[in-house]
Amino acid sequence: MRVERPDFAFGTAMAPDAEAEMIRGFYRDMVLTRRIDIEATALQRHGELGIWAQLLGQEAAQIGAGRALRPQDFVFPTYREHGVAWCRGVDPLRLLGLFRGVNQGGWDPAEHNFHLYTIVIGAQTLHATGYAMGMQRDGVVGTGDPERDAAVVAHFGDGASSQGDVNEAFIFAASYNAPVVFFCQNNQWAISEPIERQSRIPLYQRARGFGFPGLRVDGNDVLATYAVTQAALQRARDGQGPTLVEAYTYRMGAHTTTDDPTRYRHSDDVERWKLRDPIARVDSYLHRNGLAGPEFFEAVDAEADELGARLREGCKALPDPTPLSIFDHVYVELPEELAAQREEYAAYLASFEGAH
Repeated sequence: MRVERPDFAFGTAMAPDAEAEMIRGFYRDMVLTRRIDIEATALQRHGELGIWAQLLGQEAAQIGAGRALRPQDFVFPTYREHGVAWCRGVDPLRLLGLFRGVNQGGWDPAEHNFHLYTIVIGAQTLHATGYAMGMQRDGVVGTGDPERDAAVVAHFGDGASSQGDVNEAFIFAASYNAPVVFFCQNNQWAISEPIERQSRIPLYQRARGFGFPGLRVDGNDVLATYAVTQAALQRARDGQGPTLVEAYTYRMGAHTTTDDPTRYRHSDDVERWKLRDPIARVDSYLHRNGLAGPEFFEAVDAEADELGARLREGCKALPDPTPLSIFDHVYVELPEELAAQREEYAAYLASFEGAH
């Protein structure tokens, strides 16, 4: 485990059998999450998705953080938390629907305790802080009941840490001792800007200036990420306030499928980080310690193939929305002004019927 903040309290050790089962589960999660990413990238290249935000290389950071959650915790993601969405039970086809442009996020946030993807950089940190403050007022923080006490995780990237919204969220969270974990996946590239141009100090050290703990973890180590996030979440649930977790990782893929990272980074850097691949690391650990046999790895690969096939066929079968459906999800009760606009637009569409 690689963590910069040795005074932070972590959980107790697990029984060997339970730990082995957990690590096998982490491996499966990461392999399937990577397959989602690979299939979605291929679908975009074939014109089936408008764009895709890749997570290649960040699987350990997302699965470690996602599996540390309890059912009652709530997540506010960016547009790249496909692994966390997987952990929260969101069907990957729902993610593809957003990037295909047939919906604006087809899952129910209340069903999964996983909010819709946020495209505006950093905005979700304020949403998360406000939601966490609401949890305080609902009396589900610091009660001592593990089935009741809850916390919030706000995901963002290193580039978002330069946004005003993120810094405002830090201030609010610190001032109100909000039960929120700010989880920064520092993949070292905010689109085309390296981290050394974004911050004069390590990102986790910024938390000190706002008055709450910050720590850096090896984001390619799924066990370390799990332990750190679990401890930060428990601290929040206990009513001890916010924590900033910086998961230090590397974006192996592009920022999105419209980006060309070869314009601003060297292939040597990518090759060095390939040696730290989070999935290969766990694969090696399981083999070296005899914790999984050929049947396990074959079963995971077969499951990944089935998932890939389902995503390819399911994406192409997603129904296109009707033009008027955009009015259906704006308000619970449609205001008169918007109803008039809907009628006007319906008449406009009807004018094309029978035209050649």
